[in-house]
Amino acid sequence: MTTTEKRKPRHKKTSEKWYSDGLRFACRKCGGCCTGEPGYVWVTPPDMEKIARHLGMKLDDFTGKYLRRTGSGHSLRELPNGNCIFLNQNTCSIYRARPAQCRTWPFWKSNLSSPEAWDKLCNACPGGGQGRRYSVPEIHRIVIKQKICL
Repeated sequence: MTTTEKRKPRHKKTSEKWYSDGLRFACRKCGGCCTGEPGYVWVTPPDMEKIARHLGMKLDDFTGKYLRRTGSGHSLRELPNGNCIFLNQNTCSIYRARPAQCRTWPFWKSNLSSPEAWDKLCNACPGGGQGRRYSVPEIHRIVIKQKICL
């Protein structure tokens, strides 16, 4: 190598995300992310209104039937096995009106924390690593939306 040739860095700059080439995801609507251990699916006031309207319900009726109050907000109720109350035959019955937490899957901070975390997601979720490539700016817009909504 001559002194005029530049060496390519072996590692990306620390300011670059490990997913600087983007990430692929395509929801397969399998319902896998809606099942399992109990947890929280946070629902914001705009989410509540949107879902109630989608179901043709009054807001008070919707919140009484489908939400539980937690110390920091509202969460969708779950079935005794931990599944989402809106999961019907492995399909989300409110998919078009689903809460922001669901709309921003899988671009959650925990899944973006490392290549290993993303690989774990891809092994568990049939849509991970599939479909169209989301650019870093798109991913960051989704992450920001999640922070605002949760």
